[in-house]
Amino acid sequence: MMQLHEAYRPSSWSEVVGQDKALAKLARLRNRGLAGRAYWISGQSGTGKTTIARLVAAEVADEWATEELDGSKMTTAKVDDFEGRLAYRPLGKGLCVIVNEAHLLTPRVIGRLLVTIESLPAWATLVFTTTCEAQAELCEARLDASAFLSRCVLIPLARRDLAKPFAERAREIADREGLNGRPIEAYVKLAKDCRNNMRAMLQRIEAGDLAE
Repeated sequence: MMQLHEAYRPSSWSEVVGQDKALAKLARLRNRGLAGRAYWISGQSGTGKTTIARLVAAEVADEWATEELDGSKMTTAKVDDFEGRLAYRPLGKGLCVIVNEAHLLTPRVIGRLLVTIESLPAWATLVFTTTCEAQAELCEARLDASAFLSRCVLIPLARRDLAKPFAERAREIADREGLNGRPIEAYVKLAKDCRNNMRAMLQRIEAGDLAE
């Protein structure tokens, strides 16, 4: 059986909660077209980075033309493969690669991507995700990180004022699953205990922590 955090992962922009500023920025970009850019999404764990990355991908590419991988797996050979695929537009909407844990990119790969991003065709998209803390460490450790980030559309996710919207969403899910036995205040406390990590909240709910 699918875990709650995957079963209830937002499948549309309207289902994303607590990230109004990021969604507003993306909505403005959507009016001009999301494809043909590189995005850098940063935020705390469990606040929606991968979810938003996948929603971007769903708009710019078909599922079969979307690849998702860990930053440690993004080698220069992978960059070569991606650049080779840019020579021919695929059938459908376009091509998208999501790179999670992007702080694990090596200096050599970052150097290659600097050039790749500059020459993205209008139908190709790159989306990088990482935590705020890891982004700071990346910029401190690598001189070329700032140049790399300057070529991306930065989408920082909210870190504050998430407890209430996350609590309301978590309680709604608990209700649907027959796991709700507590008032909303208990869910707000859960959100704070989990540092506003929705994935961790749903794992606690699934374990019956808030059931009667």
